Order: sequence, then C-alpha cells, then structure tokens
Amino acid sequence: EKRSKMAKEFTYRGKTVQDLMSLSIKEFAQLLPSRQRKRLLKGYTDDQKKLLEKIRSKDRDIKTHSREMIITPEMIGSSIKVYNGKEFFLVVIKEDMLGHVLGEFSLTRRRVMHNAPGVGATKSSSSVSVR
Repeated sequence: EKRSKMAKEFTYRGKTVQDLMSLSIKEFAQLLPSRQRKRLLKGYTDDQKKLLEKIRSKDRDIKTHSREMIITPEMIGSSIKVYNGKEFFLVVIKEDMLGHVLGEFSLTRRRVMHNAPGVGATKSSSSVSVR
C-alpha cells in the first residue's frame, strides 16, 4: 500500500476554512478558547473596526497599531503591517494563526547580541587590545 503524499487539509476544531468563512463572528467565537471568545463577544474597538474595513476593502497597504486584534477567518490571506513599538512588521495571515492575536507575530523585543566589552567596562577589559 503506497500512500499518496497529499497535503492534509487544514481544520480548526473540526471545521475546514470554507466552513469557518461561512460562520458569523458569534458562531466562530464559540470555537475559540474562553479568553478570545469573551473578547470577540464584547465587540470590536474603533481601531479594530477600522482595520476590518481596510481588510474587507482589500486594501494593499494595511498598517495597524491594533496588536490585540484576534485573527478571524475573514482575515486569512491578507498582509498586515503590525507596529511593534519601533517599526511596522509585515505579517501574512495564514490558517493556523486563527484565534491568535496580531501582536504575537510582531515581536517587540530583539534578541540581545553581545560583542566585546566596552571601554572601561571591567578591570580585565584593559588587557584587551584596542583596535
């Protein structure tokens, strides 16, 4: 028996992307964990409503500061530039991001990369050649 190497179709809580697209926000919220469900059912803020309008109008250059926006099925496939405190970071929304928050994909902290110690940092740094 040889299995064909077909890509497994994505499902979220047993529903395909097409099924999720046909659900209303309230129906989709019932599939989410409790924290995301509560936040969706409370309604969108003004910034989030503005972001959704841009997504629905298929705007090309979407920028937002709304890092707390929960990713819903209608956002799949769109590219959004999310502010991380310094710059706008491009986030392409895929199926497996459903239920997560935009800010999770635009990191605010960089990895610290240490180099040689600075001048006068320690007593031992005086033995390091200054070039």
